[in-house]
Amino acid sequence: MAGLSHFDSDGKAHMVDVSDKPVTARVAVAEAFIKMTATTLALIVDGRADKGDVLGIARIAGIMAAKKTADLIPLCHPLPITKVALNLTPDESLPGIRIAATVKTGGQTGVEMEALTAASTAALTVYDMVKAVQKDMEIGGLRVTLKDGGKSGRFENP
Repeated sequence: MAGLSHFDSDGKAHMVDVSDKPVTARVAVAEAFIKMTATTLALIVDGRADKGDVLGIARIAGIMAAKKTADLIPLCHPLPITKVALNLTPDESLPGIRIAATVKTGGQTGVEMEALTAASTAALTVYDMVKAVQKDMEIGGLRVTLKDGGKSGRFENP
């Protein structure tokens, strides 16, 4: 288990002790997409979905999800999140919605999990809001594209 910080010397899962780490500015960006038909995308873009503003509600859901990450992922630390921003961009070439979630904190551990949770929850919310018109949408591409701050420094995933 060498190199895996979420396991102790006996191989048992544990929450990492970050108390000796310095508080630093940290940021993470994650992305995802949801593919759908051009007709479903037009319904969202034109604001004709029966449940309302699909992209606005998905944005709020992603923000809320980032703030609840420690409640969902067992070994995540609750963090003082200082910013959550979601960009939901219609993309006719998918067709679908591209999602980018940015999360910031001043803390002792990173916010990659919060960014991933925000992006995935936003995609799930889009699905929920238009599943009545299309059940075969595809959610994918969930990944961290940027992480900065802390001992390991900057990571970019183009």
